[in-house]
Amino acid sequence: MTNPTSVSITVSNPFDLQSLRLTQDFIGTAGVKKLLTTVPARKPGRQEFVRVHPDPAYRAELRAIVLKDDGDYYIVRPELHEELANEMVFATFYTAITRQGVLFLWPVRLQLPDDKPLAWWTSAREAAEMAMVKWIRLAANKHLGAYEISEAQGLVAEPEWPEQTFQQLLEIAFRNGGLIDRIDHPVVKRLRGLA
Repeated sequence: MTNPTSVSITVSNPFDLQSLRLTQDFIGTAGVKKLLTTVPARKPGRQEFVRVHPDPAYRAELRAIVLKDDGDYYIVRPELHEELANEMVFATFYTAITRQGVLFLWPVRLQLPDDKPLAWWTSAREAAEMAMVKWIRLAANKHLGAYEISEAQGLVAEPEWPEQTFQQLLEIAFRNGGLIDRIDHPVVKRLRGLA
């Protein structure tokens, strides 16, 4: 009886280069799994069709600082709320994905009870809600003072969502200095003219 785990190969030359070469579909046969190492926090581009993860576990309302010049988002620990109250905004960070499979966190500003209603925030939130069930695109219309939402006409394929939890996605997105957890953080120093 032969051992089922042993494989015997009989070839004239075991170092025959032609038989050792990788085939064109080697990635598919190698069991290679793509690792998610980058998750940007940003708004959808005006030419991107996007979807939003419909599970409430894949979004969170967070404190954030937005550097307008750079378009960069930083999340803020609650312990620094009072110290940074004048710099912060409050936003829902939605897990979103483009047709090309690029995953990102989409921050949509929250309207506080004493805020004047802004159509920008309202229309962005409506777009995020619509994107939970259909592919949408949004474009800023300055004359309207809001985002215009377009629905894709022929896209029916559902997106492939990542295996990672929202917690893991958040850690990937903000791991390299994106979490403001101390008052001497470089972003805070920059905002105060200290750096």
